[in-house]
Amino acid sequence: MTPGAQPGQPREGDGASVPPGEVPPTPPGDTGTWRRLVTPSVELASSPRSSMVRRVGHLTDNISLRMRLTLIYGALFFAAGSLLVLLNYVIVATVLDSLEFTVAPGYDFDPAVVEQGKNDFIEGVLGELTRFSIFALVTVGLLALVLGYAVAGRALSPLHKITRIARRLSERSLHERIALSGPDDEIRELADTFDAMLERLDRAFDGQRRFVANASHELRTPLAINRTLLEVALADPEASSDLKTVGRTLLETNSRHERLIDGLLFLAKSDRELDVRTGVDLGEVSRTVLSQLSGEIEASGLTLRSDLRGAPVIGDPVLLERLVANLVENALRYNVPDGEITVRSGINEGAPAVQVENSGPVIPAYEIEGLFEPFRRGSGDRVRSNKGAGLGLSIVRSVVRAHGGSVTAWPRSGGGIVVTVRFPQDTHRTDTESPH
Repeated sequence: MTPGAQPGQPREGDGASVPPGEVPPTPPGDTGTWRRLVTPSVELASSPRSSMVRRVGHLTDNISLRMRLTLIYGALFFAAGSLLVLLNYVIVATVLDSLEFTVAPGYDFDPAVVEQGKNDFIEGVLGELTRFSIFALVTVGLLALVLGYAVAGRALSPLHKITRIARRLSERSLHERIALSGPDDEIRELADTFDAMLERLDRAFDGQRRFVANASHELRTPLAINRTLLEVALADPEASSDLKTVGRTLLETNSRHERLIDGLLFLAKSDRELDVRTGVDLGEVSRTVLSQLSGEIEASGLTLRSDLRGAPVIGDPVLLERLVANLVENALRYNVPDGEITVRSGINEGAPAVQVENSGPVIPAYEIEGLFEPFRRGSGDRVRSNKGAGLGLSIVRSVVRAHGGSVTAWPRSGGGIVVTVRFPQDTHRTDTESPH
């Protein structure tokens, strides 16, 4: 039985009354069990020939370009060497066959015996020639393979340099250039084209950073002024009831615009390279977020269940706290009366992870991916805005990408959604980076 499961309760993996592509709800008392999407795999019977073709195709796909060039060099050498051995055999056989064998004076041999001796001599010479030629071909061929491997590595070294630089690139290192030296060949042209592309990207990202900084000031300032004016107007005791009603409506609209702008600016920030990398415990972060949202959760009447265990990661504490908060707020806003929220943190499948499960309206599996797009809500709703700005899961995905992790979501049987976020486990943390 799954640890923590209660007798008579459906257990994960039973598959009873759970539609394909969905996960069962967490039974009461089973908070510590991670929800996993278990999809039965169906293996079709295949013939040995098709299996062999798949294995050969998989093998060839895993061969590096350097090894392919080496094999091509070796195949060409062996083909040319075999042709040379064949031509040498034909030439020597022709020369030996054209020789005339004569008997020295004073000896009397039958011409048939002389011809037989000639044929035996030619066959012996050609046999020795063939053996030594094949031996030389194999020896020099193996040497050619080694030299071909070295030459291929030398020829591909500029490509390795381009690959290393491309892997190091990020928004904050776009100033780096390949600056490949050497002959003006195809690889040099590729490197120059790549440098020109980096130059354009550097200018584009620099412009984006300036735009975000200016937008942060230009958009927040007038909204803050509007909020202050509306609050002053509502505080006037002589204001009419109609004016107060309009003022409260405008204040709510202004607050939504502030949340929308904050979400957009945070989304732009989370899409960039991490500025801070420190040890963070997802369990502690989740505990802090639940403490901050405890009043809102109690007012909603939802049942909160949690199993918060240590999950150390390396990242930006502010971004990670916003990630967990967005998951919990999403579960809080898009729920049903008398629903439930389950928050887990710990090590899941060998990686630090956090999982938020909530009841709610039924969400088709094909709509799950769209929920992570900006301004997308359930059933493709882009109009309803009283619950949020539609950026919560978009920010979650951006933060996860910035930390090199992965986020997956599945529909929950009976309604709701399960979102699981996993982060890479950093085994090179120092003592000063350990989570507090």
